[in-house]
Amino acid sequence: MIHKSLFLLFLLFFSEAHAQNPAVGARVKSPHGSHPNIIIFFTDDQGFGDVGCYPGSQYKTPNLDALAADGIRFSNFYVPATVCTPSRAGLLTGKYPKRVGLHNAVLFPYSDGGLSPKEYTMAKMLKESGYRTACIGKWHLGHLEKYMPNNHGFDYFFGVPYSNDMNNNYYARNGFQSPPLPVYRNREKIESDPDQRYLTRRYTEEAVRIIKETSSAPFFIYLAHNMPHTPLHVSSAFEGKSGLGLYGDVILELDWSVGELVRVLKEKGIYHNTLFIFTSDNGPVLRAGGSSGPLRGQKAQTWEGGQRVPAVITWPDYIPPNSVSDDVVTTLDLLPTFASIAGSKLPDQAMLDGRDVTELLIKPNQYKLEKVPFYYYGRTGQLEAVRLGDWKLHLSKNNGWNAKRKGPFPVSLFNLKSDIGELNDLSAKYPNKVRELTDTILAFDEKLEALHLQ
Repeated sequence: MIHKSLFLLFLLFFSEAHAQNPAVGARVKSPHGSHPNIIIFFTDDQGFGDVGCYPGSQYKTPNLDALAADGIRFSNFYVPATVCTPSRAGLLTGKYPKRVGLHNAVLFPYSDGGLSPKEYTMAKMLKESGYRTACIGKWHLGHLEKYMPNNHGFDYFFGVPYSNDMNNNYYARNGFQSPPLPVYRNREKIESDPDQRYLTRRYTEEAVRIIKETSSAPFFIYLAHNMPHTPLHVSSAFEGKSGLGLYGDVILELDWSVGELVRVLKEKGIYHNTLFIFTSDNGPVLRAGGSSGPLRGQKAQTWEGGQRVPAVITWPDYIPPNSVSDDVVTTLDLLPTFASIAGSKLPDQAMLDGRDVTELLIKPNQYKLEKVPFYYYGRTGQLEAVRLGDWKLHLSKNNGWNAKRKGPFPVSLFNLKSDIGELNDLSAKYPNKVRELTDTILAFDEKLEALHLQ
């Protein structure tokens, strides 16, 4: 860890407004003399309460806990959607999924759309900046060749094009029988219907191999595990090992995967110069065993449990250990942050919704982010809620509200600082706050709707 006084050498300039192209500051270099390697460890449907270092979790994640001890654990980290496809689109582009036309539900094996190759992804950006780029695991941004990872800036792809539950699945709504789940290496399909018990292990081994083989150039690895998305699968080495059922075993194996990556990074002497991001694509499926912790709701819902997810970021050369941040940070912020760290030049018309949070990462105990709105788009693509500071306003609810039993969803206002479980509606007490946030949410959605219709 470098001395705190040296942090002043690396301060960057930041954008003033959300949803604008952030100013990219001077390139941040490690004391080791090279730009950091970057790993995004992305799990599928892992909830806020599914990581041991989060308060109240019952699951064992010693490697993730150790990672958090080396960096920052976030208590207010969000993804821009409640389900797989739009969340991944937001992560890779730094934009709300509605900007890229992938905001309504998820892609299926019969879908003919995907993330446009014209979109500027973090993989394209980092590749232009000299990084070796790899996507391992679940893609879910279009299974047709033109939408696949090799056309989005990834030098290498090993994995599956969509969710593991889409294997040999029959869709009665349109009479479509999906094929056996395909496995790709780059553009070539190399296997069908893989033994899903070993997907976590195989993805981990691929990532470890890339780390070992990469020499001079920095690398970017996007490791997107299929688990703990249902159907749950775990290898024989972890079956029954958690003492907490199949879900606990799956979480334990994912934690092993984290440990394997950290182990090889340390063996190569590059752990301290690796920016390692762990998070999940959306909230958990409660009936499968997942936990939202103290949060209300789950996957596919715009309650906090659907979009506030566990997140740990470590970069030992810069990030102080044992840090905890309550700032609102999102996966939309990763692309502009990587741009500043790698010295990348963003397109003039990037229209990013994320912002550069580098200064927060290196000074989490001193720096506070400006409060900007965060918007919650539901599974149907409808904008349902907004958070600004401690306040969250819900205008509608497509999922997570029983209208037949309770009647139409009422406009609801919550103070998340004092009411993390969203139980005490304060809309009647603070009508001015309701009006303010209603105007905010409608103005933003109008702007995005106009762009979407162009």
